[in-house]
Amino acid sequence: MPQQNLSSQKNSLRVYIGSSIFFIYIFLSLLIFGPLVILCSVLPFSLRYKIANLWPTSLIYVLKITCELSYKIEGLENLPKDQAYIVLCKHQSAWETLATRLFLPMQTAVLKKSLTQIPIAGWALSSLKPIAIDREKPRDALRTLIKQGVERLHEGLVVIVYPEGTRAAPGENKKFNIGGAMLAEKSAYPVIPIAHNAGEFWPRYSFLKYPGTITVKIGLAIESTDKQAKDINSEAEAWIAQAMKEITPTTYT
Repeated sequence: MPQQNLSSQKNSLRVYIGSSIFFIYIFLSLLIFGPLVILCSVLPFSLRYKIANLWPTSLIYVLKITCELSYKIEGLENLPKDQAYIVLCKHQSAWETLATRLFLPMQTAVLKKSLTQIPIAGWALSSLKPIAIDREKPRDALRTLIKQGVERLHEGLVVIVYPEGTRAAPGENKKFNIGGAMLAEKSAYPVIPIAHNAGEFWPRYSFLKYPGTITVKIGLAIESTDKQAKDINSEAEAWIAQAMKEITPTTYT
């Protein structure tokens, strides 16, 4: 059973005030950046991407100021410099969906199709070449992931997949879906596993954000050439499970 988030024991007036200011900033900044990105849809993708990236960059900065929440990264040297790749990332929080924009190259992510239908935010997101899938139609979703994933990789974009499918509480290990590994098998692009403990500080379904330093661990590339998806998936899942034990040994046993 997952242990209770340790940060939940640190509630204070400072946490409530900081989280409130950050929430207000999210809302107000979205009203600025959302329409801006939509208007930039006519621009080349590389320029549109840079403009859109100003929003998550500002959010992570404001998060540090208002909630005293920062991060550190181990293993940046493991990222391939001369090719696209597939990221299989631990999913605990909304934090990683923002922060990966700061420390990974130009990218796209696999996400729920319904997210692209949200007014302003979803419309802006749709202009950034997401791989939007309908989870209620698994076979169609897998076909979309592979077809569009290969296209994005050939364009030079990093493809981020959250193989657990949904956010997992700290201490919880959800079984990995096969989609990301299947994309690796079909495309022959390498897989980069990423682990982190963002859920300890920005819990899922929580308004509160707690002070501290999120640890991100980036693993060595997992080559996919001549490998089956199940083997790629198992290797990534095992590495991330071990990395989580190293990041938060009191939570993962």
